[in-house]
Amino acid sequence: MIIKLRDRVLSGGTVGKDEASRLAGMEGADLFDFFSAAGRLRQRFSGDSIDLCAIVNAKSGACPEDCSYCAQSSKSSTGVVVYPLMKKEAVLEKAVEAKEAGVRRFCIVTSGRKVGRDELNYIASMIEGVRQTGLLPCATLGLLNRDELMFLKDHGLERYHHNLETSEKFFPEICRTHTYYDKLKTIEAAKGAGLSVCSGGIFGLGEAWDDRIDMAFALRELAVDSVPVNFLIPVKGTSLGTRDLLQPLDALKIISLFRFILPQKQIRVCGGRMQVLREFNSMVIMAGADSLLTGNYLTTTGRTFEDDLKLIREYGLHTA
Repeated sequence: MIIKLRDRVLSGGTVGKDEASRLAGMEGADLFDFFSAAGRLRQRFSGDSIDLCAIVNAKSGACPEDCSYCAQSSKSSTGVVVYPLMKKEAVLEKAVEAKEAGVRRFCIVTSGRKVGRDELNYIASMIEGVRQTGLLPCATLGLLNRDELMFLKDHGLERYHHNLETSEKFFPEICRTHTYYDKLKTIEAAKGAGLSVCSGGIFGLGEAWDDRIDMAFALRELAVDSVPVNFLIPVKGTSLGTRDLLQPLDALKIISLFRFILPQKQIRVCGGRMQVLREFNSMVIMAGADSLLTGNYLTTTGRTFEDDLKLIREYGLHTA
């Protein structure tokens, strides 16, 4: 079945939900054949390049939303550092550091439901500065509308990041202060503003494989450009702080499954990569990933630029 589906996708065909469910059930030796087939799809649609992005946590904590996985929610008791919007100079210093390390994209991330008008104006100037470094500017600023997103695009924003997080069915289990529909509206607003869209989710929240598959098909319907794959790092003080980490092979299976369902999209492995995959981290590209978030995450440590560049070189690949 794996080879048949791989060849269909290589020829421009698609995978159906029932077939995706069968792929999600792969175990044992078949699982490594699955990884290999996903790697072949990555090679076919992404060639020899790996897209690298980095982020800056430009505004931290005190978020009024109740997302159960998030250390920055005011509903959690995590002791996360809280600070207002960073100065432009500090953000651009991080951008230059990422640029010099070989990163292509740089994302300005803020906590909260959405940024205010004054913050939006100031972030627009940051975006102009990021663009001037030669990086592609990205932003994660909450539930913005089309006019606000068009304003940012006019100042150089290339891509907007806004995760679905999980399936429509499971979403109320992880957030009550905004809805899955609010997420969809924001993504459609970004597309309507002419921006590239980065949208994916977090795995290990307690969702079923069907939820993972439903989210992948929703992203296919939305025709997003980049799909971040995050793995939950349970943080003490959050509602999900006592959950177990995903098993590494399940994490790799998620990457391969999303490559089969979204073969021509960037499958970008992000938060939780090192904590969940551990010694299996070097297999992410083999399993179908063509993009990585490198450096630190929002409230947890990630992987150094140097180590990720070494991994890419050892695969015989290069940065985009």
